[in-house]
Amino acid sequence: MDKLKQAYERMGLPENASKEEVEQRFSILARQARSRKQRQSSSDPESAEDSFAEISSAYRLILGLDDQRTVDQFTEKEYGKYKKFAGAAEKTDHFFHYYKFHLLGGILVIALLIYGIQIYLNYQAEQERLANLPPIDLSVMFIGDFGNQESDELEIAENALLAQFPEWKRTAVMITYLPTLPEGQTDFVLQQKAVITLMTEKPDAFIMDRSAFAWLSSQGVLRNLDAEAAGLFQPHLPPDSAMKAKAAEDTAEHIYGIDLSSSPLAQKLPLKSNNEFIYGLRTGGNNDAKALHFITNYIKPE
Repeated sequence: MDKLKQAYERMGLPENASKEEVEQRFSILARQARSRKQRQSSSDPESAEDSFAEISSAYRLILGLDDQRTVDQFTEKEYGKYKKFAGAAEKTDHFFHYYKFHLLGGILVIALLIYGIQIYLNYQAEQERLANLPPIDLSVMFIGDFGNQESDELEIAENALLAQFPEWKRTAVMITYLPTLPEGQTDFVLQQKAVITLMTEKPDAFIMDRSAFAWLSSQGVLRNLDAEAAGLFQPHLPPDSAMKAKAAEDTAEHIYGIDLSSSPLAQKLPLKSNNEFIYGLRTGGNNDAKALHFITNYIKPE
């Protein structure tokens, strides 16, 4: 404290002087020191320098103490209530103040890691479940205005198909919504989504409404059924049920679908689109035997 007392004496101020008084006094003394330096520059330059250095040192010491008092007052106000734990509380508060973004980033990384692990475990569990299931006898895509692809709808449709073929162990159903009359940006997006689905999914057969049939046949997705309509299907094929169309790369009309809307078995399916139920096979499919067995059963009268 002796040094502090000497600093106030050097600046000609009482020890209870305010910060503003210290600032004003330093400005006055600094100007005086510079003036003396200019007058003594030739006779005693070192004395002038020492005088200014003493004033600056006293000024810094006083302001340092004032800043420390401010910090001490703030610390007492904020952490005094913790008493003997005030130091630990202050350190903890400073830690969270300076590293809060690091902590938040760490928490986010941990959350993402847990989320990723959960997704991986769910994927592994699903793969294990699928591996334990019997092979798929027939995969069918409902495409058109058949509603949303909800898990309960898929399960209901799969069970309905399976019930009609007791000899089968498992069927797979996909539902792809396709607008009946595409209009506007939303319908265009839905149609593009259907295109992507057709590129990634490979069903054995399609069940369509008329709008979807017209679109799929023009895209060359459906297999030509001319031979089956004249042979395998012919004994039970209802009049006018053979659906003809032209593919993009074939100018001649061919049978690409069979209209089974009036079929008793079709009426038992839980998914319908305006009571339209058109069956077709995928071009390049490798499960034709069961796909043809399916349609043969549907065109037969109960």
